[in-house]
Amino acid sequence: MASQIHPSAFIAPGAQLGADVVVGPCAVIEDDVVIGDRSRIDAFASVKRFTRMGTDNHIHSYALVGGEPQDLKFAGEESWLEMGNGNSVREFATLHRGTAGGGGLTRVGNGNLFMAYTHVAHDCQLGNEIVMSNGATLAGHVSVDSRAILAGLSAVHQFVRIGAYAFVGGMSGISQDLPPFMLAVGNRAGVHGPNLVGLRRLQASRELIAALKSAFRLVWHSDTPRKEALEQLEYEYGVFPEILSFVEFVRASERGILPAD
Repeated sequence: MASQIHPSAFIAPGAQLGADVVVGPCAVIEDDVVIGDRSRIDAFASVKRFTRMGTDNHIHSYALVGGEPQDLKFAGEESWLEMGNGNSVREFATLHRGTAGGGGLTRVGNGNLFMAYTHVAHDCQLGNEIVMSNGATLAGHVSVDSRAILAGLSAVHQFVRIGAYAFVGGMSGISQDLPPFMLAVGNRAGVHGPNLVGLRRLQASRELIAALKSAFRLVWHSDTPRKEALEQLEYEYGVFPEILSFVEFVRASERGILPAD
């Protein structure tokens, strides 16, 4: 089908819209914006300057994509929000572009769901198929790996990393890194154990689930020094790529990982 642009929408002359894009009533699309094919910008949504998005994205009513950073160091410099394909940004969600101090780029991958009132701050780096439930919030410079889930009203501290397939429980505050495949919950969240629901959805084998349970016990509930615990995991369970990913994540953590619940 041809593009459908409502006559009340405002589209700046410098915006570039792909084929079959739908723009609803009173939507605003500013200059220096690129919107890929088959994307949909609903009524009263805003796509701000310096935003690039791929194909098949859906920006729902009253969402704001590409807003200026909420950072006192931001001085109006050119910076960008880049979004991949097939993302859904629901009502009143806000995704902000980067700052010079964070490389000038907020990056969002493919197939992510940002439910109502979620917030992605400046310089965040997000993978694919992430779910942020209603009211979940990322501070600046946060990294979220693919297929992580953040439940409603959770909040992640700046510079924290959330690993792949991790789960953040509702109303949780995440102040340190959460390794992949693990579940954290609490006002000052602690690691509760492997994300068993996510692993079953992944159709993980019993052997992998057992290995991740062993990793949890060894890293969080043993007297083995962290360095030796990771070496032991590599030796005993190195056949599993997921365990090697877990070990690499913990070793690379700059803020330190969350404590046990």
